[in-house]
Amino acid sequence: MDRSMVVDLVTISVEGMTCGSCVWTIEQRIGKLNGVHHIKVSLEEKNATIIYDPKLQTPKTLQEAIDDMGFDAVLHNPNPVPVLTDTVFLTVAASLALPWDHIQSMLLKTKGVTDIKISPQQRTVVVTIIPSILNANQIIELLPDLSLDIGTLEKKSGTCEDYSMAQVGEVMLKMKVEGMTCHSCTSTIEGKIGKLQGVQRIKVSLDNQEATIVYQPRLITAEEIKKQIEAVGFPAFIKKQPKYLKLGAIDIERLKNTPVKSSEGPQQRSPSYSSDSTVTFIIDGMHCKSCVLNIESALSTLQYVSSIVVSLENRSAIVKYNASSVTPETLRKAIEAISPGKYKVSITSEVESTSNSPSSSSLQKIPLNTVSHPLTQETVINIGGMTCNSCVQSIEGVISKRAGVKSIRVSLANGNGTVEYDPLLTSPETLREAIEDMGFDAALSGIYSVLVALMAGKAEVRYNPAVIQPPVIAEFIRELGFGATMIENAGEGDGVLELVVRGMTCASCVHKIESILTKHRGIFYCSVALATNKAHIKYDPEIIGPRDIIHTVESLGFEASLVKKDRSASHLDHKREIRQWRRSFLVSLFFCIPVMGLMIYMMVMDHHLATLHHNQSMSQEEMINIHSSSMFLERQILPGLSIMNLLSFLLCVPVQFFGGWYFYIQAYRALKHKTANMDVLIVLATTIAFAYSLVILLVAMYERAKVNPITFFDTPPMLFVFIALGRWLEHIAKGKTSEALAKLISLQATEATIVTLDSDNILLSEEQVDVELVQRGDIIKVVPGGKFPVDGRVIEGHSMVDESLITGEAMPVAKKSGSTVIAGSINQNGSLLIRATHVGADTTLSQIVKLVEEAQTSKAPIQQFADKLSGYFVPFIVVISIATLLVWIIIGFLNFEIVETYFPGYNRSISRTETIIRFAFQASITVLCIACPCSLGLATPTAVMVGTGVGAQNGILIKGGEPLEMAHKVKVVVFDKTGTITHGTPIVNQVKVLVETNRISRNKILAIVGTAESNSEHPLGAAITKYCKQELDTETLGTCVDFQVVPGCGISCKVINIEGLLHKNNWRIEENNIKNASLVQIGTNNEQSSTSSSMIIDAQLSNALNAQQYKVLIGNREWMIRNGFVINNDVDDSMTEHERKGRTAVLVAVDDELCGLIAIADTVKPEAELAVHILKSMGLEVVLMTGDNSKTARSIASQVGITKVFAEVLPSHKVAKVKQLQEEGKQVAMVGDGINDSPALAMANVGIAIGTGTDVAIEAADVVLIRNDLLDVVASIDLSRKTVKRIRINFVFALIYNLVGIPIAAGVFMPIGLVLQPWMGSAAMAASSVSVVLSSLFLKLYRKPTYENYELHARSHMGQKRPSEISVHVGIDDTSRNSPKLGLLDRIVNYSRASINSLLSDKRSLNSIGTSEPDKHSLLVGDCREDDDTTL
Repeated sequence: MDRSMVVDLVTISVEGMTCGSCVWTIEQRIGKLNGVHHIKVSLEEKNATIIYDPKLQTPKTLQEAIDDMGFDAVLHNPNPVPVLTDTVFLTVAASLALPWDHIQSMLLKTKGVTDIKISPQQRTVVVTIIPSILNANQIIELLPDLSLDIGTLEKKSGTCEDYSMAQVGEVMLKMKVEGMTCHSCTSTIEGKIGKLQGVQRIKVSLDNQEATIVYQPRLITAEEIKKQIEAVGFPAFIKKQPKYLKLGAIDIERLKNTPVKSSEGPQQRSPSYSSDSTVTFIIDGMHCKSCVLNIESALSTLQYVSSIVVSLENRSAIVKYNASSVTPETLRKAIEAISPGKYKVSITSEVESTSNSPSSSSLQKIPLNTVSHPLTQETVINIGGMTCNSCVQSIEGVISKRAGVKSIRVSLANGNGTVEYDPLLTSPETLREAIEDMGFDAALSGIYSVLVALMAGKAEVRYNPAVIQPPVIAEFIRELGFGATMIENAGEGDGVLELVVRGMTCASCVHKIESILTKHRGIFYCSVALATNKAHIKYDPEIIGPRDIIHTVESLGFEASLVKKDRSASHLDHKREIRQWRRSFLVSLFFCIPVMGLMIYMMVMDHHLATLHHNQSMSQEEMINIHSSSMFLERQILPGLSIMNLLSFLLCVPVQFFGGWYFYIQAYRALKHKTANMDVLIVLATTIAFAYSLVILLVAMYERAKVNPITFFDTPPMLFVFIALGRWLEHIAKGKTSEALAKLISLQATEATIVTLDSDNILLSEEQVDVELVQRGDIIKVVPGGKFPVDGRVIEGHSMVDESLITGEAMPVAKKSGSTVIAGSINQNGSLLIRATHVGADTTLSQIVKLVEEAQTSKAPIQQFADKLSGYFVPFIVVISIATLLVWIIIGFLNFEIVETYFPGYNRSISRTETIIRFAFQASITVLCIACPCSLGLATPTAVMVGTGVGAQNGILIKGGEPLEMAHKVKVVVFDKTGTITHGTPIVNQVKVLVETNRISRNKILAIVGTAESNSEHPLGAAITKYCKQELDTETLGTCVDFQVVPGCGISCKVINIEGLLHKNNWRIEENNIKNASLVQIGTNNEQSSTSSSMIIDAQLSNALNAQQYKVLIGNREWMIRNGFVINNDVDDSMTEHERKGRTAVLVAVDDELCGLIAIADTVKPEAELAVHILKSMGLEVVLMTGDNSKTARSIASQVGITKVFAEVLPSHKVAKVKQLQEEGKQVAMVGDGINDSPALAMANVGIAIGTGTDVAIEAADVVLIRNDLLDVVASIDLSRKTVKRIRINFVFALIYNLVGIPIAAGVFMPIGLVLQPWMGSAAMAASSVSVVLSSLFLKLYRKPTYENYELHARSHMGQKRPSEISVHVGIDDTSRNSPKLGLLDRIVNYSRASINSLLSDKRSLNSIGTSEPDKHSLLVGDCREDDDTTL
């Protein structure tokens, strides 16, 4: 382009602008200068962007012109940026009435016109314009007699002079391309087609299986392109008819600069160089022949590559190249750049040829014009500081001319630019620097979207791998103060769908569904099983959802539905186990009752015979005869087989093998895994008793014994009855422990109403779908009384929502457009439309359920000890049992009298040996029966289960047994300040009026200030407006005009329409006065006066039509001084005092008079002081840790009663501080709001995240308090202590049974008459398990103490700390900054003030207990405090 036609752009920094008036003045003055085409001044950016004619102006003259106006102008970059111009050809109508010179002067006056050439003979006008300011249509609107000249374009079609030529120059074509499997296929097509003569650009999409081609129809046809794609091996079809493109100035510029492709073809390639070298590369990542073709075609286009042979089998490439022009490393990068991130290339060997060139060392980069290969990448650069289309044009103009840049598209609206470039010649960083050199802020952007799942503690980031890598993203998050690690198996974020597909008949149907679905964009994997009629699909929920997939399958002619998941909490209520053990118990009981009857009968008859024998001395033989003849059950059917033994055997078999079947299975499984559990002991005891009895019986029958042997057939039924009963009761109790979790699961909705809206948000249709089918981004209607099916954001409607079952917050929460809602909460009164943000397993409710489930299955450290103990327990018991058997056999043979004395069932009819063995056997089996590792195993998990469940119901989520057990050991509680001890939002503490109230009233100041700040977005401004609205009891304020903000200083504006507010307020006061008067003057007629006063007020209101305007300035000291105000000492001292207390002091000036001072501070939560006091009374040390300054920290600490403070601590230092406390041997609990405290929360022994359930760093904390209430910190530690106490009680129960029961069973206590039968042992064992579970269930009675309970106990002992009692440590060091030593007089004053305060507080507390209304005295005392509104 001719330099004479070029205009330049320069950006000049301008200091000293305060308002829109300054901006307007500069634009008017400079815009009128000769040669200035356009000027844009930005107050926020503090700069002026000027487009000018370099022949008439220079950056220096423009800077001086702004300086002369009284502003400070600085020229940071003296080099102007060229702005591209366009040429427009116009024809003049034959009926032109205007003279030619009038057209010329009109056009020259128009902004954006740089040059005009008029040809009256040909009746044409050639206008050079700046396209960002002006276009051809605007010129035609200005001069209707002119029209675009088409003929001129046709005449000039051979050149690239005008942008309009492009309107017929290029055509865009879309083609469907089938058979592509990987990015290598797309690169092959792009490479091959991109080199064809006439093809300008090509982009192939693997996801959409299509190619978009821009070509010149006069050089190549669409049919030819289609044939070329098919020649590469891919079937292609034309999707849309070719359409002509309209190109911008940059494309034309690029067409001018593009070197014409050589048509001679590859035979013109440079001959093999004398210094040719060969290098072999190993290439990982090649899949098919397409990859081979791709690499070969890409490298063969390089000027200095003589030949290339790629082998798919050997994963190698042998390249012959000119060593003087290119290095193997450059070639390696070139191969990797063909498909970024896909190929991994390494150099194996390099063989130099014999004729080395002397210049081979002087390696240089390959110049652009010698390389015409399709290796391009795309990057997105965020650009700040663009103000108009001129900036866009200049960036596009400059960057498109840089080496390696293929194309650039800059978007002013999105503030970014997309650049297609050659990675061999340039890099995103180089391009970013180039844009910055032009005076714009540029940053590489590779992140498209971020979605954070709160409870899962996960963030889903969609990014461009060419620009940014996951570790860098994780580092960004860490810099924000959150712990972030990359999840390797990030595929879990993919959606997984199980479908039942009906109507499939053969393998062809399966193939049809699989092939169609896998071609669908967003579906990664699909597997269909014909036998089970099921389809398993993995998909990207960002692109496609379950409903879309079902519609696709149904459109193929099949029926598809979701596999129904069990959403109930049936696995938690133990119903199956309860049924199983109930059945087992009843079967055992059915057979056990006759056995017990027989046993009782035998015991009675034995006792009768024993007394008979005692009274009449008989011989042994007589005894045996009487025994067998008198007892019916002892009669023998066969020799050695009595009726008693036969009946016992018949009743024992079904119990042993049917009632005890489950025990045998469990014992077998345990032994198979080389472990021994409870079931092994039970099986051992019953099987030994049964086998021993059977063997003894068979031996007696074989020997045809006259005396019936003593059997243990009664032991298994009795054992199984008690064990089955114990297990049945245990599972009923366990079902109760999971009630909390079952309640949470039952909150989940099963269906959702999805609505379709049009562009104007008008409802088109409604559809009821399964909640599993809701997709991210769906719009859902929730009617009053309905449950929210998913997490979302309200887009329309107002309602109150009951979130109590999730957050524990009793009061309903107001929801309006923009509010977030939680799945499972209940909509109360209004209908809402919400947009789904988290669905399925990502909803807050699903995450809470998952959290509680994980907590209940996780083991506390104390439980791991119990498990270890149980492992040794069973072998130990077996050893004890065998020892008992042997010891009693030895004792029996050595001293039979002991056995005779202590054996309850002994009678003379049995031989001595049999008596000893029977006695020893009974003792050893009783040892096996009473030993119970079960109760040890149940001691902790049942308590943890109930504890976490109770916590969840009270809004305290405890992540498992470890934090639950750890919390009771805590010795130090560290609180973060902002958002934890304080609200985290500023509130107005005090308003001081600095003028006489008769000149301007307090309410008037509030009305003016509230109106002025209502336009401010600053948190302090919002706090002031809120306070003013509350004080004036109004929702609407006056009108604010000419509003301007100066960041870091304050605001200035004009306020009108506040009279109505003041009169409304006065009317209320007047009305109250009248009411009071009527109360005092009883009996007098006041009706007349009240009506007349209201008439007067109405008259005043109607007269207040001529609204007054107020000029308002609100800001800090600097802002007031800058605006010419003098701040006197009293006001300055008052501000300093507020700042000392950690508040922000703001001054107010109305109509050039300083009239008010507003103190704003982040206030302490009302329950903070109480929570700190209770923690201290529990024996814990409380520490405050904050990043805030020491003044504020000291002030807050004194209000809540904390004596140790660490101020000005960075997030990273918080971790070090927690570590330091741990090194002192203290267990630390860290309480934070989870924003920047997460590293410290993770480091602490117990991290407690406090918040509203949505602002919580869930990942870092061990305990999550769903409600924003500090008393829940106390409750969580209290619950932990109660749970650990319960665990200890459980262990006592479990161990007492075993420690006391085993010696009794073994016969140690026989001398004092304690003897146990085996069935008694099994009853004791069952009782131990049941008692442990019942003990855990007592935790369900835990009630979180209420605020009133706490307050009643603590109020008399609480009181603010004096500054001298607080030690403040600055930063990470431990050197405390104590308060200055007070003199004797100061101490006396402080002491007396404290005494008076305590006296008044006692008086107030007594009054508040006595009556619900505060008395006048306490109100007066309250009004006298220094923080209240006062008038100076």
